[in-house]
Amino acid sequence: MYENDTDFEARLVTPVYEKEDSEIELSLRPKTLSEYIGQEKAKENLSVFIKAARGRGEALDHCLLYGPPGLGKTTLAAVIANEMNANIRITSGPAIEKPGDLAALLTNLNEHDVLFIDEIHRLNRSVEEVLYPAMEDYAIDIIIGKGPSARSIRLDVPKFTLIGATTRAGQLSAPLRDRFGVILRLELYSEDELTEIVTRSAGILGIACSDSGARELASRSRGTPRIANRLLKRVRDFAEVIGEGEITREIASTALDRLDIDEKGLDTIDRRMLEYMITNFKGKPVGLETLAAALGEEAVTIEDVYEPYLLQLGFITRTPRGRVVTAAAYKHLGYPVPMI
Repeated sequence: MYENDTDFEARLVTPVYEKEDSEIELSLRPKTLSEYIGQEKAKENLSVFIKAARGRGEALDHCLLYGPPGLGKTTLAAVIANEMNANIRITSGPAIEKPGDLAALLTNLNEHDVLFIDEIHRLNRSVEEVLYPAMEDYAIDIIIGKGPSARSIRLDVPKFTLIGATTRAGQLSAPLRDRFGVILRLELYSEDELTEIVTRSAGILGIACSDSGARELASRSRGTPRIANRLLKRVRDFAEVIGEGEITREIASTALDRLDIDEKGLDTIDRRMLEYMITNFKGKPVGLETLAAALGEEAVTIEDVYEPYLLQLGFITRTPRGRVVTAAAYKHLGYPVPMI
């Protein structure tokens, strides 16, 4: 998803999908809305839309899911397809390079199938133009030939449901965004919801985990199920080697401390970012590009991956002049709060 440096790729607390997540996520993904933990408002509305569409024998309206990475957008798309008793085809915006690629996907769908496009904000504009009539009229216009002999033909496609997922809804073009009938924002998870997710995941994986151990893991998972499940695997190793095979609060705390993940879920890179802002700017605003250069990261990575959780914690704020560290971050890191 991002052009990351080595440090970023190695982070346990990055919500971005990594290869090691594939096996664990596939085994833990819920199949129905009732199994899907959290996102109650989105689930309640989706339940109504799905029941109504099934009652009319129609395809569900096109859905846009947006929010920070790791919150279960792909999982929710699969749940929607399952609830609609439909097949799902999964692809991503960058993978659809030309209109012909999209035409091949659409013409191979069956009636009421779900087409899931991850990172839909990265669709090529020429591909978007083909997608518009497909979403509205269930037809695509194909140009055959070149020059004066070129002609356009219209192909009908089955009535399908497009589910788009994005971490940057603001980068979607207005014409594309307006064609989605259902737009849902996925929020960061509460500690109680993550505790329930960790307990469920531990049961599926056959890992002994106490309630207090699950809560300790949840409190350091940055509001993100993907991170919670990844930490569960790592802490299991500590429980088996230095413990008695069960994840207790003490084992979880010891393991996460040794992994440099503190009680708020911050790792060394988060603390380095905050300490850079504190020691170099002493409470004054810091520009995004300045932060990106100091951390060796792209600005989009800071905006999409680092900032959402730090903003939720109240450790930084955004101002027109740049990012500002709050008094809460000073206290968390043990620095005296400056008098500005």
